[in-house]
Amino acid sequence: MGQRMVFTLTLANEPIYTFYSSNSIYNIQRSISQINLKTIIMDYYNYIKSLHLIFVITWFAGLFYIPRIFIYHVEAAKKSQPENNILTSQLKIMAKRLWFIITWPSAILAILFGSWLLIIAPYWLEQSWMHAKLGFVVLLVVYHLKTHFIFKELQADKINYSSNFLRLWNEGATLILFAIVFLVLLKSTLNMAYGLLGLVGLAALLMLGIRLYKRIRS
Repeated sequence: MGQRMVFTLTLANEPIYTFYSSNSIYNIQRSISQINLKTIIMDYYNYIKSLHLIFVITWFAGLFYIPRIFIYHVEAAKKSQPENNILTSQLKIMAKRLWFIITWPSAILAILFGSWLLIIAPYWLEQSWMHAKLGFVVLLVVYHLKTHFIFKELQADKINYSSNFLRLWNEGATLILFAIVFLVLLKSTLNMAYGLLGLVGLAALLMLGIRLYKRIRS
């Protein structure tokens, strides 16, 4: 019997494929062909991952900025005419362009490429940190949809929220971003617990900062 050779291919530092080959020219060539195929898939994975990260960044950029436009809109509505009409009309245009040209397309593409990564590397779904991350992604989608609801109300000149509430709302995406980044980088249950405690501390600091800002303004 010929000696058997073991080949293990990894993707993102995780083993994704292991196969065995007897020590013959035919089988070695066949094994090398399989490795080349997996290498192509690995390169493909990295391109998709890059696109996923780019659209996650632009998605969060939109979510960070649009609540600020909401705040300016609410405060502009309290001004006298014609300043009220001039400012609110301009802010509506800015919000509409940001929301439909950048934020919504980025959200859809980030989720699409993220789902594609899980299809290519389904072993991630076996990790507990990934379950937690997907939970925060669901929370982010809910946050996005609620922001869309606020956007639609302000486009119709319905002001149902104060500027102070919108300042608090503005920090929601920041907290979710911190949680997701810690989960992806640490990938540990214990570290996740420390990260969540840090998240609670960050939320408390943000609330104190907003209250201090409100006091200074008043």
